[in-house]
Amino acid sequence: MVRFSFCGVDLAALPHGALFLPGRRALLVADLHLEKASWFAAGGQMLPPYDSMATLTDLDRIARDVDAAEIWCLGDSFHDSAGCDRLPAPAEALLRRMAGAMCWTWITGNHDAGMVDRCGGAVTAEAEVEGLLLRHEADPADPRPELSGHYHPKLRVSMRGRQVARRCFVASATKLILPAFGALTGGLDAGHPEILRAVGGPAQAWVPLADRMLRFPLAA
Repeated sequence: MVRFSFCGVDLAALPHGALFLPGRRALLVADLHLEKASWFAAGGQMLPPYDSMATLTDLDRIARDVDAAEIWCLGDSFHDSAGCDRLPAPAEALLRRMAGAMCWTWITGNHDAGMVDRCGGAVTAEAEVEGLLLRHEADPADPRPELSGHYHPKLRVSMRGRQVARRCFVASATKLILPAFGALTGGLDAGHPEILRAVGGPAQAWVPLADRMLRFPLAA
């Protein structure tokens, strides 16, 4: 993980797109979109039904690696508000085990706005942790330091004649947008006008590696 300071708070970024608050052993992820494949399947578009288990397995591994005591999910954790009901039994069992072992909080997003407490953990619209506001979608009118998701930012660069896309964080002075953590999620270009509007001011795309953070300025 790569440690850094954001608005006076010590954080660490993990290559998979999670954030860690070492001071309280809190792991933060955004946009899991659990049961996205089954939602598409209900509409006739058949996708491999393994996205939820893949996402939760990755989250469980990372939580164990960092010895997390808390998990905060920053919205769109399920692809729709009924997604928990469609979880395959092994995925549901894994989720309930994790939610029972840690202090788990679901922050609701636009996809799971009607979510209720059915898979463990607490549900809230937003929260404040260590002076950082946690919500699903960045509010450009709010001057407070903020962590959010929603946009699934990806950095796209040309390397040796081919396009390479990597999930990334987008940061300004007081806004930090997390990439989508889910196994079956697309991504919006980090320099998209909607992302830049959301963070306000000069912004950078951050790509964490195992031992360093790559930072790329984003043109307004």
